[in-house]
Amino acid sequence: MLGSQVHKLCIHYGPLIGHIGDEPIHDFPTPDALSGDKVESHLRELGFGYRAKYIAQTARVIAKEKPAGWLETLRNPESALKTVGMVAADSVPTYKAAHEELLALTGVGPKVADCVCLMGLGWGESVPVDTHVWQIAQRDYKMGKSKSKTFNKAMYDAVGDHFRAIWGSYAGWAHSVLFTADLKSFADRPPKAEPVSEGETSPKEEKSGTDSKKRVKTEIAVEVKAEQVDAVLSSMELPAKRRRTRRRL
Repeated sequence: MLGSQVHKLCIHYGPLIGHIGDEPIHDFPTPDALSGDKVESHLRELGFGYRAKYIAQTARVIAKEKPAGWLETLRNPESALKTVGMVAADSVPTYKAAHEELLALTGVGPKVADCVCLMGLGWGESVPVDTHVWQIAQRDYKMGKSKSKTFNKAMYDAVGDHFRAIWGSYAGWAHSVLFTADLKSFADRPPKAEPVSEGETSPKEEKSGTDSKKRVKTEIAVEVKAEQVDAVLSSMELPAKRRRTRRRL
């Protein structure tokens, strides 16, 4: 759904880059292109629903009320983005500062702000948290149980801080691996079985009872996800002291 909506924004409001065969390729639209008076109604016609209002209002604020290049000042000056000349000289000094700036925009909450920080502004320590990620933190990283029936800001901040304590400036990407590994399409993949000598019974096979089987299944899932996090972070050349992913139950 999200990919389809992004494609619609590019087709209707983004500048034409070129063609691949007969297919036109458009860049992502600028805030100015989305700040017109009829943008909101047109986006509703395109199926954006309640998001149409937020997109139009936010684009208008950035285009008309913020200084030129404001978004560039929110980029992480230490990220790879600086190598392509996209970081302004007066960049904000911290992830937290960039996060707070984004929260001031219409319709932008903590998770959306963190998604933008992580995937668009180069702040690798940004951790987008939802109830799914909260469940992962409780189950696999000993975050404990909460009596609250709603997912509040204190819980949101606690998960992000906990992941940052483990993975530092790579916490956001580690979170993304954990989130993906927990999806049903990935979780259903069988883990590699440990070799067992002929005539020998695997310790896991000797476990009996519902609780024991559930515990084994959970431990295998955690181990598989831990290996996936290690593999991804290793490819990013993360120092070994940061790669502390295994948290046994």
